[in-house]
Amino acid sequence: MTHITRVKASSCALAAALLVGIAAPAVSAHGAPASPARDSHARIPFTQAKVTAQDDGSYTVEWKAPGTHRVAVKAGGRTVASGGATGKVTVRGLAAADRQWFDLVPERGGSLHLADRLIKLEGTVNFRDAGGYRTADGHWVKMGEIYRADALDKLTAADLAKLKRLSVRTVFDLRMESERTAAPDRVPAGATHVVADVLAGSPTFTAMPTTPEEGVAMMVEGEKFMVSGDTAKAAYRTVFAGAADDSSRAVVFHCTAGKDRTGWANAALLTALGVPRSTVMEDYLASNDYRAEANAAALASMPAAQAAVYKPLLDVRAEYLNSGFQEVSEKFGSFGAYEKKALGLDAKDIRDLKRDLLVG
Repeated sequence: MTHITRVKASSCALAAALLVGIAAPAVSAHGAPASPARDSHARIPFTQAKVTAQDDGSYTVEWKAPGTHRVAVKAGGRTVASGGATGKVTVRGLAAADRQWFDLVPERGGSLHLADRLIKLEGTVNFRDAGGYRTADGHWVKMGEIYRADALDKLTAADLAKLKRLSVRTVFDLRMESERTAAPDRVPAGATHVVADVLAGSPTFTAMPTTPEEGVAMMVEGEKFMVSGDTAKAAYRTVFAGAADDSSRAVVFHCTAGKDRTGWANAALLTALGVPRSTVMEDYLASNDYRAEANAAALASMPAAQAAVYKPLLDVRAEYLNSGFQEVSEKFGSFGAYEKKALGLDAKDIRDLKRDLLVG
């Protein structure tokens, strides 16, 4: 069997594995309140910053801004907390909102416009913002522009209304035809649905792994196909064209579990924007946390021996993503060459993408 044949077969098994997983019981962004009027190109002193929504309705806001003496934390235009160069505060008592935004405003330099990365919906568990990360050269990826998600077929009417209010305009569906037929997307009113089938044309799935080791190997080969497979390259070219189009945003790209096909799409996007590999890996591995309950339910429904085989298919692991980047090196020589040859992005396209999606 040739390498390409093995990769295609593994990719089909990967898609089937994702079905198992899903079946178990700054500047103002689109849909976001306007942040304080500041120069979006001013140097942003924050090296770390994050907003985390808590189960009790409060929010934890934390940051690091070396050399800064005072940082004001604002919500809805008013200061709700403050601190120094390093801070971690809990904010309570805010009015309910589709998404609670905070502005971290230093006494000098650019501010950050942040929210919790997870978009809480009734019909998904892994719908989250692709932004809110710092690049190696000190810029920040805007939030509220690009989202990554799991399957959208179980979105409720309330979910759809919320996504419309968040200005979701384009949905890129990375799934195979069989997945789309079994679980058609539900998209917000007025949004455009675009098929970008990563595994289109792959042979019908015929065999699942019989050992955990085979499961790991399958996931590794599937990741490689996402980089160098012809249908994968075509699909991701479509996604990147949409991400670069102002009129298309806010954009959502998704598969079934929101972790593999979607995971590579976001890893490639963040890498193109200049986000360090360690941060890209952190974002990729976060699917294990967001999908923990669904994955546990799936595994609990199986006999122990079967669960051991399926667990590698439901996980995201560093070796999976690393195999994708290794495939980039082996097949294209560099990530820049991958951007050009696989994604169809030249140097101007990358500059434009950074101009649109980065602040600071």
